[in-house]
Amino acid sequence: MLELKNVSFEVKGESRDGKKEILRDVSLTVEDGSFVVITGPNGGGKSTLARLIMGIEIPASGSIIFDGKDITGLSITERAALGIGFAFQQPVRFKGLTVRDILTLAAGRELTFDEACGYLVEVGLCAADYVDRELNSSFSGGELKRVEIAMVIARGTRLSVFDEPEAGIDLWSFHNLIRVFESMRDATKGAIIIISHQERILEIANKVVVIANGRLDAVGTREEILPELFCDAKTCRYYRGAV
Repeated sequence: MLELKNVSFEVKGESRDGKKEILRDVSLTVEDGSFVVITGPNGGGKSTLARLIMGIEIPASGSIIFDGKDITGLSITERAALGIGFAFQQPVRFKGLTVRDILTLAAGRELTFDEACGYLVEVGLCAADYVDRELNSSFSGGELKRVEIAMVIARGTRLSVFDEPEAGIDLWSFHNLIRVFESMRDATKGAIIIISHQERILEIANKVVVIANGRLDAVGTREEILPELFCDAKTCRYYRGAV
């Protein structure tokens, strides 16, 4: 289980005290086995929250608890060792490493050709065309995104965090992505957190979290939140029943 307790985050800004608040006093619980989608207006603090969970950023105040252990001060590597995985909005390119290399690193053991191919097939890639390719500039953004998701699957993390996984994905691949998340949700005993404003992803969540202006605006089941949530191609806003 993941718990965020009164988490705040700030960066250097032009205010009187030289600080700009990005998140303020966010408290949230993510239960084992849950599928949580964090949504809200652009610039509201969603991606920052994901980066705080992974340890890419450190909160100005508050604490982050994972399986009863305070991980607030732990590094990315230490959190990864505890079973937390993260997929970036813009995946990293690994020059000099093949797709099979990176999947092997993610799995933490030597993978057979068939095992590596199996992970690629899960994310809709033709394994024979990709497994021995170098992860370089020849990959499109959508291809990189799918390889990164395959890495998270190979790791078998107990908590998987995805920052806008649909970014750069074409329509066919997006439908396949939904299937992948549904499969992960059904198979995992851990939890999945996705930063997204896509309604198809929101519709398979069992908890929806809305963040706006750095604050927790709403938390509830999809049945409670979606009727009062308006989403377009770029963002989501919560209206609390307003017409």
